[in-house]
Amino acid sequence: MAPLLALGVTATLVPALAPAQASAAEPLNGFANQKPAWHRCDASQPAAFQCATIDVPLDYSRPGAKTIKLAISRIKTGVPGKRHGAILFNPGGPGGEGLDMPLMMKDAMPGNVREQYDLIGFDPRGVGRSSPLTCGLTAKEQAFEHPYKPETFSRDVKWARTVADKCRARNGDRLAYFTTRNTARDMDVIRAVLGERKISYLGYSYGTYLGAVFAQMFPQRTDRIVLDSAVDPARVWRGMIQVWAEGTEPAFTRWTKWTAQRDRTYRLGNTPAEVKKTFWDLIARADRTPIDEGGEKLTGDDIRASLRAEFFTPKAAAEAVVNLKKAADGHAVAGSSLVPDDQQGPRHPGAPAAEPPGDNGSAVFWAVVCGDTAAWPRDPEQYRRDAIRDRAKYPLYGDFGSNITPCAFWDKPAESVTAVDNNVGVLTVQNQWDSQTPLVSGLGMHHALKGSRMVYVRGGEGHGVYSDDPRACANRAVNAYLSTGRLPAHDVTCRPSGRRSPGMNPRIVPAPQHTPQTPRF
Repeated sequence: MAPLLALGVTATLVPALAPAQASAAEPLNGFANQKPAWHRCDASQPAAFQCATIDVPLDYSRPGAKTIKLAISRIKTGVPGKRHGAILFNPGGPGGEGLDMPLMMKDAMPGNVREQYDLIGFDPRGVGRSSPLTCGLTAKEQAFEHPYKPETFSRDVKWARTVADKCRARNGDRLAYFTTRNTARDMDVIRAVLGERKISYLGYSYGTYLGAVFAQMFPQRTDRIVLDSAVDPARVWRGMIQVWAEGTEPAFTRWTKWTAQRDRTYRLGNTPAEVKKTFWDLIARADRTPIDEGGEKLTGDDIRASLRAEFFTPKAAAEAVVNLKKAADGHAVAGSSLVPDDQQGPRHPGAPAAEPPGDNGSAVFWAVVCGDTAAWPRDPEQYRRDAIRDRAKYPLYGDFGSNITPCAFWDKPAESVTAVDNNVGVLTVQNQWDSQTPLVSGLGMHHALKGSRMVYVRGGEGHGVYSDDPRACANRAVNAYLSTGRLPAHDVTCRPSGRRSPGMNPRIVPAPQHTPQTPRF
């Protein structure tokens, strides 16, 4: 049956991939008809975890020209008689590696769901083992969080221009093709190569936008789609960085109330106003004399950047502020860290065959967020005005979120931004207190996808909902949809279960400015 099915998917591949290129049919058929050479990914990993490499066009409007390599992986269902199809995963980013996702997801999914799918992972174009991008950026150039200060703004402009210039010089014209739209086209090639008429999908964070764009471009190819912790497609991409500031202020207010109620434990103030004053006094103190925390000298700006995401989890934020106060008073704090271990991003069970360039994550991030949309101001003074305005409006992070980025100096995108406004049946999942894609962002995606249903975890904390907790209300809703294909009749409101799976939590929390870290959704 597989060869017959492959003929069917090949016949439908061409119009969606290159609608304006009738002459592109033959080259695109060649991509769809590839036969991957599946092999064991690594001797240290299970034999059932298989990897392969396929070719995809660099530029889909010219499929007969340059190609790039795409690394894909799979774990096939062990119960062929119950197989429904294939499900593709993305962990977030832009710039997140997804090749190991089948290993992560096989333990997260219950057996009755897992047995229905071949689990498919891939490193998106430019990422990891898929023709990895590099701009030759230094560690300092990868530090993306820049607070606005009049005396340092010219330095920030120079940094932004330098990153854009180095990416352009290193990659030339090919840089324009590392975009979400082209990654969605790559996903359709993967679907065709696997011999599937439709494909299911589970994407986290940035992966929700990728999934929404795929559904917009290929509505007839979508099967069961789950978007966990969603990007608002109307805010890509400057608005998604700015929404961190917008979303943090209510989280900070909640934290002051929570901490004041526990003054006997934390001694930060017995009213929200006192807790707030304690925090801002600490910021002012660190700006005068940087605080030595774990061998790092932290300014007030460093603390604002580092604690932004912590305020969405009040207990973690309260403990971090207590430790900073102790450090400011000269007391050593054993094991202190502003970024808890479970917030360092997805854990990969196996080591990659070859490490990508050190700036790979940063290079892909800027290529995608600058290349997806032209809606970035070109005048540096616009960024200055916006940063000043938003520092006043959102004191914790407003100036960081609106300061200048390399996109101000990026080349014009090759395509227009994708307008997401379809009726495809999709399940979105969202925590109330999500630091990277705040609730307002998740609601934006839900409203854009007119055929979607939302599973909302009221009181839920953290970035990433679906995990291996069989008790969780949200997981039950996702598993019911993945196993039956039926969306809930109405939106679902859940309560948090009180347990998280750190291996399935794709949170990526920005580190202090002095510790270079790739920005991620």
